Amino acid sequence: MERIPAQLFSFSTGEHADLYTAILHAFTEANERLETSLSLDGLHERLRTVGWFGALEDAELMRALGSLRDWRLVDAIQSQTENYRTAEEYERRNLQYSLTKRGEAAFAGVQHALTVLASSGALQTAVLDAIADRLAELHRLLTGPQVSDRKIYTALTELETHLDALRTNTKQFNGELQRLLRAENADHSTFHEVKSATVAYLEEFLTNLDQRTEAIAAGITRIEALGTAQLQERALAGAELPPSTSDDTKADWLAHRRSRWAGLQAWFLPTDATPPRAADLHRVARRAIVTLLQVLDRISESRLRASSAVADFRELARWFAAAPTTDDLHRLYSAAFGLGSARHAHLTHPDPELISSSTPWDNAPPVPVSPLLRTAGRTEKISRTGRVRDVAAIKQERAARARAQRAELRRAWQQLDTGGTVRLSVFAELDHATFERLLDLLGRALATTPDSSGARRATTSDGKVEIVLSPPPDPAMATLRTPRGVFQGPDYLVKITAPGAGNVREEATA
Repeated sequence: MERIPAQLFSFSTGEHADLYTAILHAFTEANERLETSLSLDGLHERLRTVGWFGALEDAELMRALGSLRDWRLVDAIQSQTENYRTAEEYERRNLQYSLTKRGEAAFAGVQHALTVLASSGALQTAVLDAIADRLAELHRLLTGPQVSDRKIYTALTELETHLDALRTNTKQFNGELQRLLRAENADHSTFHEVKSATVAYLEEFLTNLDQRTEAIAAGITRIEALGTAQLQERALAGAELPPSTSDDTKADWLAHRRSRWAGLQAWFLPTDATPPRAADLHRVARRAIVTLLQVLDRISESRLRASSAVADFRELARWFAAAPTTDDLHRLYSAAFGLGSARHAHLTHPDPELISSSTPWDNAPPVPVSPLLRTAGRTEKISRTGRVRDVAAIKQERAARARAQRAELRRAWQQLDTGGTVRLSVFAELDHATFERLLDLLGRALATTPDSSGARRATTSDGKVEIVLSPPPDPAMATLRTPRGVFQGPDYLVKITAPGAGNVREEATA
């Protein structure tokens, strides 16, 4: 790994860091307008354009330029093309300052750092589609007749740009996701909304992720069948490097292209036995969804409870901190933890006439104390053992009821299994129990967020039955009849999958 040159970022710290950064910014803005050097007057003017409006004397500016020259970020040259009418004009306009390559790299590094701090990662399926499209375009260009090398270079550059965007956004989003999972002190309502939206966002990204990654892997296979060396050589010709470019520079350019292609393979089609990084992304997203849902469940449970042990102990700690005296602390401790009078103080001697209740404890014989008094708060009572109840009949009844419920549930899922996508109106008549299960599935689906195609997906609580609800293609209405009434609603496209269902509907979509 190459080392960063010493003092490359020294300008970004210290008392005059803002002035140094503004000067480098001014030179960068001038370079974008093809002004390779600036005089003192030109630098004063450029500083105002980049947002430096503070008073700045020439002496202070010269000291700042001197420091930047010491760090080899700025260079000073004498202008041989100017005409000077006075000695003062010669002193001000003779020296011209320009940004060195180290200076360009230093300011670009700071700008990149600020961009990363201000940016937020994202999981964009559009980037995956763009990568697949560029691979298809490269295959078409390589197999097409008389295709310009510049088009191949452009398509390859776009492919590498999309791959960089995927890697950068994924890395940033994963970091933000882990920080979200560790967040504890946020407002509960806001926290709940953000995590719920994140779960929906992850589920949307995972939809058809396998198909997208397989399409990219197939595109990589087609390109490699034609030869990546040919692709890179033609891209090099299309890059139109300057004629003065050395062979070593061209070799480095090709090596960089091979490295970028290897990165693409590592993501979607590794050459070794390691799993593709896209699969790791799928695994991380799935695990994050499970973790987020668990956190949301804990938040919901904490809202349902009026108080918690943690909150009670914190309140008790505040009471202890506010107690004025030590005696008050002892009384509070006794009241909080029940360390008051002993529970056995009410016990008496077996013959109360022999031992008076006014006899001091030290002078009275001991009284036996049952161990049950300490653990359960009551004394032992000797009595007959209770008769054991015969529950065999109850067990048989419960087992029969459970079998009947399972059979009813199996019949309901058999009746609701569609075997494909059908109209809701296909369920013309249903018994009330089956209709209630259909209504529960529809409610679960309508409560979810639709994906990019408009379909809504949901499962039962055990995850065995899945429903896919798509918007109806027309304004038709569905009418379902049950023994207790008639149900009407939009004629959605419904696909219900129940594993093990035997009655598979063959009706086609209307």
